[in-house]
Amino acid sequence: MTRHAAFQPVRDFEAALGAYTGAPYVVSCDSCTNAIFLALLFCRREIHFLDGAPTACLPERTYIGVAQAAKNAGYELAWRDEAWAGEYEVWLALALGMANPRLFDAAKRFTAGMYRPGTLQCISFQAGKILPIGRGGAILTDSAEAAAWLRRARFDGRGEGEDPTITTPGWHMYLTPPDAARGLWLLSWAAKDNPDLPCDEYDDLSQLEAFR
Repeated sequence: MTRHAAFQPVRDFEAALGAYTGAPYVVSCDSCTNAIFLALLFCRREIHFLDGAPTACLPERTYIGVAQAAKNAGYELAWRDEAWAGEYEVWLALALGMANPRLFDAAKRFTAGMYRPGTLQCISFQAGKILPIGRGGAILTDSAEAAAWLRRARFDGRGEGEDPTITTPGWHMYLTPPDAARGLWLLSWAAKDNPDLPCDEYDDLSQLEAFR
């Protein structure tokens, strides 16, 4: 078996996720946190920030890994008081006169037809989530450009399988074929309509010294 063929479960899982969520393109990752990190890096490529460092504005109460991902991607943090359910938008400081990417953390939502056109929408497959692979995440998008960049970025900057060419910076953040195969099996049993998971367990991150 070639290395390219070994990744077929990943491609099959991504295709099935696209059909389920309504997203034209799906890029799987090893976690939702890393999916958000890569999506933030892609947004930095596309956005000309007006002043100083790029800023990501998050709800005060969210998963700490999202805040760390934003900092690791080179963003300053800002906070807002927002009660959210299922997903929320990561607000970015945007430039004028541009069609800017919109990014959503949808770690607490997984239901059929959930994709928001024109966005990068990050979903989670952690053990406690609606599709409980145990570990994993994905980025939903309708941008061929974003999907192409993100696929290489999650796989050390190279193409999968038989394409070793390096065309972009890369990180070791891909979903493994065994995890993708488990996800494909679980997805075949997934309900079409799933309620959002509770999101009231998070502490107020804006009060942490590390994020001030």
